[in-house]
Amino acid sequence: MADVSPKLLIPESFQVSRDDITGQLGLIWELIKAPFIVPLLQLCVYICLVMSLMLFCERVYMGIVIILVKLFWKKPEKRYKFELIQDDVELGSSNFPVVLVQIPMFNEKEVYKISIGAACGLSWPSDRLVIQVLDDSTDPAIKLMVEQECQRWASKGINITYQIRENRTGYKAGALKEGLKRSYVKHCEYVAILDADFRPEPDFLRRSIPFLVNNPDIALVQARWRFVNADECLLTRMQEMSLDYHFTVEQEVGSATHAFFGFNGTAGIWRIAAINEAGGWKDRTTVEDMDLAVRASLRGWKFVYLGDLQVKSELPSTFKAFRFQQHRWSCGPANLFRKMVWEIIQNKKVNFWKKVYVIYSFFFVRKIIAHMITFFFYCVVLPLTILVPEVKVPIWGAVYIPSVITILNSVGTPRSIHLLFYWILFENVMSLHRTKATFIGLLEAGRANEWVVTEKLGDAVKKAAADAAKNKNNTKSFRKFRFKFTDRLNTLELGFAAFLFLCGCYDFVHGKNNYFVYLFLQTITFFITGIGYVGTII
Repeated sequence: MADVSPKLLIPESFQVSRDDITGQLGLIWELIKAPFIVPLLQLCVYICLVMSLMLFCERVYMGIVIILVKLFWKKPEKRYKFELIQDDVELGSSNFPVVLVQIPMFNEKEVYKISIGAACGLSWPSDRLVIQVLDDSTDPAIKLMVEQECQRWASKGINITYQIRENRTGYKAGALKEGLKRSYVKHCEYVAILDADFRPEPDFLRRSIPFLVNNPDIALVQARWRFVNADECLLTRMQEMSLDYHFTVEQEVGSATHAFFGFNGTAGIWRIAAINEAGGWKDRTTVEDMDLAVRASLRGWKFVYLGDLQVKSELPSTFKAFRFQQHRWSCGPANLFRKMVWEIIQNKKVNFWKKVYVIYSFFFVRKIIAHMITFFFYCVVLPLTILVPEVKVPIWGAVYIPSVITILNSVGTPRSIHLLFYWILFENVMSLHRTKATFIGLLEAGRANEWVVTEKLGDAVKKAAADAAKNKNNTKSFRKFRFKFTDRLNTLELGFAAFLFLCGCYDFVHGKNNYFVYLFLQTITFFITGIGYVGTII
């Protein structure tokens, strides 16, 4: 047996070319392609097609429902009991419920004045309004500025309290939970939550609180976000397109059909009794808002979304801040799904169809499948099929269904329809990070509970642009880059840019489907984000 030549174990054609490394690799590829690579890749194609159909059906369903809602459904003021609370000369302000306004903050140097000023400007009787600034700042100078701002408003007769903690345990959820424990909160019936960059109009409470007062089964009234810096750069325009679909379609459909949707964490008013019944704020995931909403819904509480009630806010204007935000928004729901799916299945207070909606539509399709199909199909599987022409992808799965899904996703922001194609490419890039974060959440891996506060710039960018225009006597302004070029590099995006470029070149030379057009454009988008310049185009 020891004299048996290794030639018996290796194909003769392989031995002839063993000095040629390229030839050897080519032969190895041919040996494993038919029995292993082709079946595995074909299976991946089938799985992706199934996920595409799931997302397609979800989007069509949402599209049909939103059309019916807009044409035939009654507005929230007609579906529920609604009557504005009137000022009464005899009763004074006693017919107004006491409302707590919580403003959680963390080193919000640029926006703290905006949010505090907006809260203090609410047209609600001052003796029936309690404003609570929950400051977790670690910078002593910023803490001092926020405290002085609170004192300034307090001197004007506003009931505002500056609240700090010894540590940041639980992050935002911990701060909100701690705030509700204060003795002066016990006589408050409702709590409005406003992040540091949110600026409600003076009538915000007058238009929302009546839903809670007149309907004891409603726990939450959610307002829509409106973005003050949407036109700042291309990055913010892309975010506006994604979030407008969420607010225009997803929230509206959930509210109209099941009286359930995910609380957005801000610009909403809660019934404090519902928060307590649901178990209060929990910090077990990075989406404490969604966690509370699901738990409250499982106890039979209803939610109302008011699309006409808009609150101004700010979008992340740097790619680094946007990536951190998207990690939290993608990882948190997946982690919460892992923790709550069995609890939802076992719940006896909600009907079967609401369980299906929450588990399948709200969590599985929108929070998991939507990210994975975008990344795996269009950035991995489809490019690989170019290198393995034996694997076929039907045209309906590669082109038609994605086109319909994209058109349905774009209905929320008609003013940006001309940016639709670039938005698709950008969303494909972001699906890389969202998919990664989703797996981290599902597996509860190392970064599952990572919390990085989204950087807010307030009016700093506008002021800088105005100053630059004034100094240079030029109407055009360009953002100054605050980071070194090497600090802006994102190696993961650059790696995928190289992969897609190679696949595009191969398809240009050998392919028949002309996928190289898409691949080269996607390569450019990955490259732009890879060098960190996606948010600099104004």
